[in-house]
Amino acid sequence: MTTPTTVFDEEIRQRAREILGRYPADRVRSALLPLLHLVQSVEGHVSPAGVEFCAEVLGINKAQVGAVASFYTMYKRRPTGDYLVSVCTNTMCNVLGGQEVYDTVSEHLGVGHDETTADGSITLEHAECLAACDYGPVMTVNYDFFDNVTPDSAVELVDELRRGNRPQPSRGARLCTLKEMSLQLAGFPDTRAEAVADGVAGDPTLRGLQLAQQHGIAVAGFDPDTPIKKKDDAGSAKPAAQAGAAASKPASDAKPAGDAPKPQEDKLRGAKEANK
Repeated sequence: MTTPTTVFDEEIRQRAREILGRYPADRVRSALLPLLHLVQSVEGHVSPAGVEFCAEVLGINKAQVGAVASFYTMYKRRPTGDYLVSVCTNTMCNVLGGQEVYDTVSEHLGVGHDETTADGSITLEHAECLAACDYGPVMTVNYDFFDNVTPDSAVELVDELRRGNRPQPSRGARLCTLKEMSLQLAGFPDTRAEAVADGVAGDPTLRGLQLAQQHGIAVAGFDPDTPIKKKDDAGSAKPAAQAGAAASKPASDAKPAGDAPKPQEDKLRGAKEANK
């Protein structure tokens, strides 16, 4: 088996030290997440050697690293293609044809969920939600969005990727490989000229704002530049950030949440009588 010494050279170790330097000395274990991204940027996944490397750098055991690496789906535990293609098959996208998109791409590539094509270019997965319902059906390539896809456009997209091209996402910068993306998530900028883009929100996302502006709807006295304030015990207002954790005490265990049973019963009875 390849050891961390042969896989992770001095450049990577220097980057690991830079990551550790971002955290207070007594909180250095918090560096585990970007360290996992760092090792994934080298191997394309988090291997046993990557787990051992992170454990060595942080001075913790491999089980502690493995528990975190196996919890988050963004860390891949086996070799993954240059491009992680995720097709949303959750409710909204599914109604709009997401499952058909996934099935078509799966058949076209000859792979199923979490499987990689023989040439190592694409790993396919179905996603439960990609948080872009207003653009469904959607798919992502290394987490960059392609909106309103169809079975045909999805097949065309993966074919472009397999030919070595990098199609422009619907929103955001030019595509990068999984390793390039992982290095960015570890906190190191992509130096490509096309790596950064100032995209704007699309019309579906802005529709609510547009309707509010069209009909003159606004929150009275709202100023987005004014910090949120919270009243203290003396009745004076102070910024919520200064209020501290003590200002949000949990409810007492002695008092049940919600209305007491009697008022609840009265409301239910009144509702039934109103519907007679």
